[in-house]
Amino acid sequence: MTAFLMLMFAIMNMATAVYAYNWVSYAAREATRYASVHGSTSSSPVSPASYTNLTSVVTNIANGLTGTVSVTPTWSGNSNVPGHTVRVQVQYQFSFVMPFVSLSPITMSSTSQMVIDR
Repeated sequence: MTAFLMLMFAIMNMATAVYAYNWVSYAAREATRYASVHGSTSSSPVSPASYTNLTSVVTNIANGLTGTVSVTPTWSGNSNVPGHTVRVQVQYQFSFVMPFVSLSPITMSSTSQMVIDR
């Protein structure tokens, strides 16, 4: 019974880890897409993309993840004019939950890059 329960906890933790990694990857893509269409010449009512805007985009799509998510945007040439690129890296500390076993958390990260078009 103990081996069965440990196996079940391991399967659940791996499923949660895969979900968390997929979320980190999706969040990086969405933040990069947001930054690419909200450049300095964007005509939308939303202000051009900034660190604060990208962080709020990522945290708004955090479906059920607990913990700290860090967002690191980088603009080529330090400006968000069309034709330059934007790169967004999202990192998340994932902690395993196993009874009677202490596992150190792992850092999941994903990076996405796009050309700014507006």
